[in-house]
Formats: sequence, structure tokens, C-alpha cells
Amino acid sequence: MECAAKAVGGRNLAAIGVMMQLMLLSVAENAAVYKVGDAAGWTTIGNIDYKNWAATKTFRVSDVIVFQYNPQFHNVMQVNHEGYKACNASSPISTHTTGNDTIIITRHGHYFFLCGVPGHCQAGQKVDIHVLRSTTSSIAPSPSVAVASSPINPVASAVSPGPSNHAPAVTSFVPLQGILSIMTAIMLAFYLVQNE
Repeated sequence: MECAAKAVGGRNLAAIGVMMQLMLLSVAENAAVYKVGDAAGWTTIGNIDYKNWAATKTFRVSDVIVFQYNPQFHNVMQVNHEGYKACNASSPISTHTTGNDTIIITRHGHYFFLCGVPGHCQAGQKVDIHVLRSTTSSIAPSPSVAVASSPINPVASAVSPGPSNHAPAVTSFVPLQGILSIMTAIMLAFYLVQNE
């Protein structure tokens, strides 16, 4: 009897995992990846105008924002509007320090980011990612956004500059499928360990 209950529970968990993958993949198919600062990345060198950079993009829910920088000299802190305006990183919502940080847009509204290294925000190393409320059911990038052709590794081509400084900064976000498979495997393993 106990084995039969475990088998039924395992099938239910597997079905839930498959349903989660299908739901998330339908959203991820239309997601775009934006490298903050394009080829320059997240830096104080070169007087990058991050406000202008963000103003030229159309951010949507499920898009991915990538911050690439040297972690010895920079970081990424998500802050509230007041912290953003005042360049105050004393109470961040989140802090990222890997040098290759990805943030998935999960809601409409503003996402405020700055570098918490003293003087960097004041020098312009801050960005306001404004995600508009979608007026249609589609979350595909607008026609004004340059979308890269289908490269073999779309994330790598979107976040690492090619031989040209005009490398595309936006591409389809397909690699979520692998992440979702891993999540499903972890959920299944957790279930099996709990029910041994």
C-alpha cells in the first residue's frame, strides 16, 4: 500500500514539474536579454549614460537584465526609488557581486540599480529599468528592439561583445529550459528523499 502511494505521489510530482516547465517555457520564449551598458558593461569608465541606455529599450516582464563588470571594482545593488535618487546603498533590496549577474524581470514598474562602491553612483553608475504594463497579452519584444538571429548559444552572444562594438544586446532567452529541467529534477529528488 505504501509503495503504491509513493508511486502515485511521484507521478503527481512529475506531472506538476512538467506543467511548470511548460508554463515557464511559454513565457521564456518571448523574453529578451539586455546587457546593461551594451558592449561597455557596468562601469564608470567611458562616461556611460545608463539613463539614456535604458530609455532606448522596451523592457517587459520575463526579460533578463545582465550586469557584467569587474567584481574587484564594482557591484550591483537593487535599491528603492529614494535610494536611487540619493545614491544611498545603505539599505539595498538585493546585492549582487559576481561580475556576471542576471536579474529576471518578474513584474511591471521600476527596478532601480546602482553601484554601491563610494562615488560610483554619483559618477553615473546607476540605472532605472522601467517595465511598462503590457497592453496586450503578448510579451514579445517591440519591433523597435533589435533582436539577434538565432545563434547556437543565444545568451553568450547577447552578453559577450563580438568582434564589433555593434554586437546585438538583445536575443531570445531559450536557456531557461535547462534551468527548468534541473529544477524539476531537484523537486523529484527532494520528493524521493522525503518519502524514503
